[in-house]
Amino acid sequence: MARQNQPGRTTAKGTQGPPKGAKGKSTATSRPAPGSHRYTPPQPKSKKHSPLWVPVAMFTLLGCGFLVILANYLGILPGGEAQNSVLILGLVLLVGGFVMSTQYR
Repeated sequence: MARQNQPGRTTAKGTQGPPKGAKGKSTATSRPAPGSHRYTPPQPKSKKHSPLWVPVAMFTLLGCGFLVILANYLGILPGGEAQNSVLILGLVLLVGGFVMSTQYR
C-alpha cells in the first residue's frame, strides 16, 4: 500500500514523468522556437508617420504657452500685473501641446 500525502517519489523508479511545462499540451506545440523564449508580435507592413505639421504645431503650442505664462508673471503684457485669464490661456496652450504630442508617431 502506498503512502498518501507524504513527500517522495510519485513515479516508479526508472521512469520519467511528463516533460516540464507540458501541462496537458502536446510537446510539439508547447516548446518555443530554439533560442526564443518570448512572443514577438509580427512587424506591421507599413508604419504610420505623422505629417510634418504635427511636431511643428506641438512645439509651437508648448513654446507659446511657456512664453505667455512667463510674460504674465514678469508683467510684460499690457495691464502691468499678472492676470488669471492670461495664465489660463498659457495653460490651455501647454495642454494643447501635450495633446499634440500624443498624436506624434
